[in-house]
Amino acid sequence: QVQLTESGGGLVQAGGSLRLSCAVSGITIKNYRMAWFRQAPGKEREFVAGVEWSGTYTYYGDSVKGRFTISRDNAKHLVALQMNSLKPEDTAVYYCGATSGYGHIMSMSGYNYWGQGTQVTVSS
Repeated sequence: QVQLTESGGGLVQAGGSLRLSCAVSGITIKNYRMAWFRQAPGKEREFVAGVEWSGTYTYYGDSVKGRFTISRDNAKHLVALQMNSLKPEDTAVYYCGATSGYGHIMSMSGYNYWGQGTQVTVSS
């Protein structure tokens, strides 16, 4: 059974930091590109950050570049998202996703598995 389990969400003041983790089981993580997406109330799910199989290449949404950092540890089956300088507009449910395909990493359509999400709330 494949499981992606997010943790680390919570309530933080603007300017603060949070570190999200995604624990992966049931798949060989090194065969998957991994990413974080987020969904705010009333909005579509959007790409936040992605990382290629070995972790060498990373990608970021324009709104988080320079503030967020994605990383992965294939040996520990973990993917992390370090979020700094948080803003109220970062408030959303954050989802971890895994894709075995070769399509655009920013496109939701290619993802095989998703976690249940973790809530991040940034107060002003």
